[in-house]
Amino acid sequence: MLRKRQVHLDFHTNGTLPVGKKFSKEQFQAALKVGHVDSITVFSKCHHGWSYHPTDVNEIHPELDFDLLGAQLEACKEIGVKAPVYISAGFDEKEYVKRPEWRHIHSLDKEDVDAYNREVHFHLMCFNTGYLDALCAQIEEVMVNYNPCGIFLDIISPRVCYCEKCLADMKEAGLDVNSETDRIAFGDIVFEKYLRRTNEAVRKHSDTATVYHNEGHVPKGDYTYIDANTHLELESLPTGGWGYDHFPLSAAYVRTLKDTEFLGMTGKFHHSWGEFGGFKHPNALIYETSLSIANGAGCSVGDQMHPLGELNMATYGLIGKAYALVEEKEPWINGAVNVADIAVLSAEALTGQRNHKADFGANRMLLEGKYLYNFVDATMDLSAYKLLIVPDVAVIGDETLEKIKAFAAQGGKVIASGEALVKDGCFVLDFGAQFLGKNEYEPTYFVPRFETVNGTTEYVMRCNSYLFKATDGEVLADVQNPYFNRTLEHFCSHAHAPNNPATSAPAVIVKGNVAYIGWDIFSAYAKHGHLCFKELFLHVLEKLIGKEKTVAVNLPDRGVVTLTTQAEENRRILHLLFAHTTVRGEHTEVIEDTVPLYDVACKVKCFAKPTSVALVPGGQALAFDYEDGYVSFVVPEVNMHQMVELK
Repeated sequence: MLRKRQVHLDFHTNGTLPVGKKFSKEQFQAALKVGHVDSITVFSKCHHGWSYHPTDVNEIHPELDFDLLGAQLEACKEIGVKAPVYISAGFDEKEYVKRPEWRHIHSLDKEDVDAYNREVHFHLMCFNTGYLDALCAQIEEVMVNYNPCGIFLDIISPRVCYCEKCLADMKEAGLDVNSETDRIAFGDIVFEKYLRRTNEAVRKHSDTATVYHNEGHVPKGDYTYIDANTHLELESLPTGGWGYDHFPLSAAYVRTLKDTEFLGMTGKFHHSWGEFGGFKHPNALIYETSLSIANGAGCSVGDQMHPLGELNMATYGLIGKAYALVEEKEPWINGAVNVADIAVLSAEALTGQRNHKADFGANRMLLEGKYLYNFVDATMDLSAYKLLIVPDVAVIGDETLEKIKAFAAQGGKVIASGEALVKDGCFVLDFGAQFLGKNEYEPTYFVPRFETVNGTTEYVMRCNSYLFKATDGEVLADVQNPYFNRTLEHFCSHAHAPNNPATSAPAVIVKGNVAYIGWDIFSAYAKHGHLCFKELFLHVLEKLIGKEKTVAVNLPDRGVVTLTTQAEENRRILHLLFAHTTVRGEHTEVIEDTVPLYDVACKVKCFAKPTSVALVPGGQALAFDYEDGYVSFVVPEVNMHQMVELK
């Protein structure tokens, strides 16, 4: 089982700086104890290319005169802390300078490449050159000399490369360098070779060591990279540009992968990696680690050691404030499995487009609506879910379409939007409507046939819309076009033309257990965030699943709810989270002050009346009612994170 309180320790140090002069085993251990750390990823080789231990296959850092890696491993072993070893794989600045034939060349444009080489940053190496042999030798040296519990390989992904070796090998393989398809295919071949060779370098010496190849993103639906790992680490630093929505989306997919443990990796930094002297507020780290465990993950906090070799005690005081709480909660975390009513068929998995806005929009609305959900790819079993969402993008492949049709035929509920379930100009499911095609107007207007916060008025929809003729379905909302599209010759007012009531037509329809929304509503919500988008989607969702959802809570929109089960302990754990986030600077989303919530009403579906409902880890018993299969109770206070045990 992965340890839940991990640190990822960066150490990327220029060759001119003093290294390790103040390293002390006692100070290192003291910091880990203050931080309540049970695993720390220490370093063998950094992005600059230096090793931090004696080496026969690389060069030790010029200013290091002892085995720093060995000293860290010894310090960890003495206090029972695990210590996987980090090796930079994609970057090696030393070799980039010394061995130009090993460089990754990103373009055929010499001026573009020369400009890239002059930029002040780390530069990529090509895995199709002798560099891969050198890297594998470095991995094997660490395995033989230190027998670590794990290897972490950083900065890896499939890449198109135009180095001489790649161009020659593409030609020999009969591939055309001028074909984007062929270039990508060859990049995949090289990447798969990298995965095989580096894993062999570990497995030659250990059957038990963990291996993780860090791409910075877990691709939905592409198992090439996923299957090469023993576990996954979801890099998601909210303040570093990821934001607080990113991790729940990644976790909602990864937790569906069978027998795959994972960590949520955040950082102690105010911004992101490489920041000396950057600290977030302890409340931010408390919330981020709570969000990890509520979504089925362990925790990893990124740090960076000073070149002199001391761990910053303020950093580990910060980490300790979060990890002391995680440690208390571990009995209710270990072996817990997240419950989900809803599956979202990932737009990324369908299109191969990373970070697809349809996924972001669906994730955001489901979080805000307080639903239990997972993201899935087309290979996954749908039978455990009550409802399937197919957001915005066309489903390609008859096998996937047949799976969706079978799910609906067996009573599973389906919501589709945009072109998601349209094939050859016709709806794949019987929505009680005839598909007519894409609307030529944009934006359009949404006119609800149900009450919204601002009434049944016309709401602008800045996205693609699609037309259909209702046959025997129930229309829930209509679309109205503007008088005209905005052009240089033909425009009105500052933004777009007003709605033309004469153009009203059905836009949202439901028939039995299936519903169709005639807008790219999920992508639009990710981009614009209009309240009306969410009101429309949640109205359709409630109509289909409202009486069957497993959890109902009255948290505000930024609140998060998850539910887990621990089968061996015969209990369910309700996680309630809330944090007030604010934007500081240009775009850094931070958490500082806590805003407690009081008297949060909760309903949870249970198969039998619980013997007890209690706040954990504190143990305070809650009064509860049990009726029609639901347990109802009130949580007196939620201060960032509160767990409730239903036993």
